[in-house]
Amino acid sequence: MIDLRNVTKSYSTTRGPNVVLDNINFCFESGSNVGVLGRNGAGKSTLLRIMGGAELPDEGRVLRSGRVSWPIGFSGGFNRSLTGEENCRFVARIYGERVDRVVQEAEDFAEIGDYFQMPVRTYSSGMRARLAFGLSMAIDFDVYLVDEVTAVGDQHFQEKCRAAFRERQDRASVIIVSHQMNTIKQYCTHCAVLDTGSLRLYEDLDEATAAYKRANRGQRRVRGKGSA
Repeated sequence: MIDLRNVTKSYSTTRGPNVVLDNINFCFESGSNVGVLGRNGAGKSTLLRIMGGAELPDEGRVLRSGRVSWPIGFSGGFNRSLTGEENCRFVARIYGERVDRVVQEAEDFAEIGDYFQMPVRTYSSGMRARLAFGLSMAIDFDVYLVDEVTAVGDQHFQEKCRAAFRERQDRASVIIVSHQMNTIKQYCTHCAVLDTGSLRLYEDLDEATAAYKRANRGQRRVRGKGSA
């Protein structure tokens, strides 16, 4: 379970504060797979980082029960001077896992070849994402936080990722943020829409899709007026 209580987050811009999360109260219940749908720039990745503890809100708090993953697809937690293997060993020790098992499973899943023994600073962004995904799959979590799962790797690797989540769905929850409903439909039974700082849950995926389209149309109208 992840419970957001009065969570607010904004960033400074040349036009003033950009509030991406505005006093959000929302509970992601245990055992449910929820997608968060939002346009680019709506604050989806920020929301996920705050839920996972990689970033702090300006106001409010986040309550977590169970073991929550870091945001999969977010590789900012890696030490870029260490190799992929050394990073995996470090994370395995933090979580109290069998180090050699985690290293082997992460290496097999990531499929980055000899780069696994090289410093992370030499990786492409895609390779860092593969390593982050492989490492997360090597550790059992109660809740997996996923940022745009289908954006990682080629078609073979994407299918491998989908299969890994299907295998875990009977014992863990998945929370996915995306701007594509097709991605969310593959994993989730419920969907929330993030728009203008607010987060609203829809039990019906089609209803969420309609709300998302309305939000996008409204955003386009606002941009059109601003450029007139």
